[in-house]
Amino acid sequence: MRLRSFSLDLTTPLGTARGEITEREGFLVRVGPPDAAGERSGSGLGEAAPLPGWTESLSACELALRGVKGERGRLVDDALARLDPHETPAARHGLSLALADAAAREADRSLAAYLTVERDSPPPAETVPVNATVGDGDPEATAAAATRAVEEGFDCVKVKVGARSLSADFDRLRAVRNAVGNEVALRADANGAWDRSTARAALDRFETLDLAYVEQPLPAADLDGAAALRTDRGGRGGNAGDPPIPIALDESLAHHDLEAVLDAGAADVVVLKPMALGGPGRAIEAAATARAAGVEPVITTTIDAVVARTAAVHVAAAVPDVVPCGLATASLLDDDLAPDPCPVADGAATVPDGPGLAGDAFDEIG
Repeated sequence: MRLRSFSLDLTTPLGTARGEITEREGFLVRVGPPDAAGERSGSGLGEAAPLPGWTESLSACELALRGVKGERGRLVDDALARLDPHETPAARHGLSLALADAAAREADRSLAAYLTVERDSPPPAETVPVNATVGDGDPEATAAAATRAVEEGFDCVKVKVGARSLSADFDRLRAVRNAVGNEVALRADANGAWDRSTARAALDRFETLDLAYVEQPLPAADLDGAAALRTDRGGRGGNAGDPPIPIALDESLAHHDLEAVLDAGAADVVVLKPMALGGPGRAIEAAATARAAGVEPVITTTIDAVVARTAAVHVAAAVPDVVPCGLATASLLDDDLAPDPCPVADGAATVPDGPGLAGDAFDEIG
């Protein structure tokens, strides 16, 4: 196994619970040697890109990966089993993806097809619907950005809220709804900015806007609050039927296991990040577990580089009838490790159909 470190600048600094980050750092993980002709058909590539607040630290990720010995086979497989998806999920993602890429290439299947065959699931989709994300701005600027996204072919728009007053966010969302009409799915993402009373008021106030869901209305650790918010408003566990606006949890899954979220009845939608869950296989299993509990999965990146971002597209393609996912994140990076094999057009990402991640698209890196 070989590692190559990388660092990519973000186009705009990202605020996290542990402070602002300006770059994405990580490792490319290559397993398996080239064949006698120098071809990479027998090898696989993964990406391990830790994100503060979601995964282990960069140093812990590197330490875990450098403890992996061997090329492929039992030694590496044993190392994967020893990588704890809760302690070092990014490291496990990198190695798991590299092994899956190699296996899919040997089977002459795309990664999505390999993952579905392994789980006896329906064939993967050829394209994956994705949402556009609109940041903070006044009502006019927010509506204009949403309109541009719809003109580019997106039929699902997520608007960041929570940085302004509730009244100001209502005006922004109303401006977007008036601009794009009722055929476009509209999501609001509060990133845990509200307390319980504000979140309850927001859900009541936003009810007229026909929102697909409100994401992370409460701080990530407040699982009881999210469950109470759904129960009080008639969600699962209540007696009044479905909640007027579904609740999605994202950051909460960095603090609580999926099983705890499901057991608490705290979400209608869960946002699943393969990098934070420990690999593409674990992300697909999490999606199936959520679906079995009546909760809708959405697949997103952790602002990954192109290798992990491509893997996330394959994961989403392997989830039957997946709703729009947060995979249109390439523009958040100033540069990348290789050209993107999953172009987004008309609101959908194309799933590469070559063997493994993307045929030979990544053979020159890692």
